[in-house]
Amino acid sequence: MKYKAQDIIASGTWTYGPAWPVIGLDIGSRGSKGVLIIEDVIHTAFIPTGLYMQETADELLRRLLDESGLQRADIAYIVGTGYGRISLKYEDIPYQVVTEISCHAMGAHTVLPDTRTIIDIGGQDSKAIKIDPRTGKVVEFVMNDKCAAGTGRFLEKAAALLGIELDELGPVALESKDPAPISSQCVVFAESEMISLRARGERNNDLEARANIAAGVHLSAARRVNNLLGRIGIEPGLAFTGGVSNNPGMWQVLETLLKSKFQIPKIDLIFAGALGAAVYAGKHAAASSEVAAKYQARPFVLTKSAETPVLLTAAPAAADNVTEVEFDNSLAC
Repeated sequence: MKYKAQDIIASGTWTYGPAWPVIGLDIGSRGSKGVLIIEDVIHTAFIPTGLYMQETADELLRRLLDESGLQRADIAYIVGTGYGRISLKYEDIPYQVVTEISCHAMGAHTVLPDTRTIIDIGGQDSKAIKIDPRTGKVVEFVMNDKCAAGTGRFLEKAAALLGIELDELGPVALESKDPAPISSQCVVFAESEMISLRARGERNNDLEARANIAAGVHLSAARRVNNLLGRIGIEPGLAFTGGVSNNPGMWQVLETLLKSKFQIPKIDLIFAGALGAAVYAGKHAAASSEVAAKYQARPFVLTKSAETPVLLTAAPAAADNVTEVEFDNSLAC
């Protein structure tokens, strides 16, 4: 999909040099996202994550290039993030990896600059992230990566047990008026509870029971996420990122449980990680003498208002020495 930057960045404009195309690749455990930025245009792509992370990333790259009309040699910089980031390698394009926590923070900040608290729920883990709204930098975070409860995988299992598609689970849950009690914090025991509840509903041919089980699953997952938030606190300016952010049932139950509304973005925040990665790619490109010589272009500028431009700078990174980095506050935008 193609966007104009000014249509999705709420508080300003995005001005690039004439030829600084950069890419962010977020290789998740279940789905992979890509963002390509050139001048004031943002391209996005999404595909399921395949068995081989590099092949998945290459397919994302191909789709982004096809949509933008660019060639591989045109790309100034790539930043990889997500579950499969360490598996990626590029010999012909300057490349760096950045943690998904930093990238989700920067991506959410870029489109929702008042963001202070992020809930990120992906296929294999969930995170609560507190960020500085002035910079998009991570202040504090906690994550659940030891158990599938509270993750997309938990919801996927629930959908399979109920005999529905994953994208139906949220809408089915919204039909419930009495969520089924699923008390276990362990996904294995929660699955046993769901099987028992489903059996009782099937005996009565009860579609209402299915909705109640679906709602109970969402409530159980939301409570797990709420426990994470309890460890860092919640501040106004709430954003929901990750693949599960597309689930209307989870969106509603979290807002109810937290007694707080999520900000409404103008771009799907499943792309938050990839967008943040692309912003970091731009920071590297802006500071790279190799890129400057290649394009003979000026540094690009991200402004929150026409009167207050902020130059994005970063330390150059060698393409043949890929390491994972966390940026310090001097790189804040």
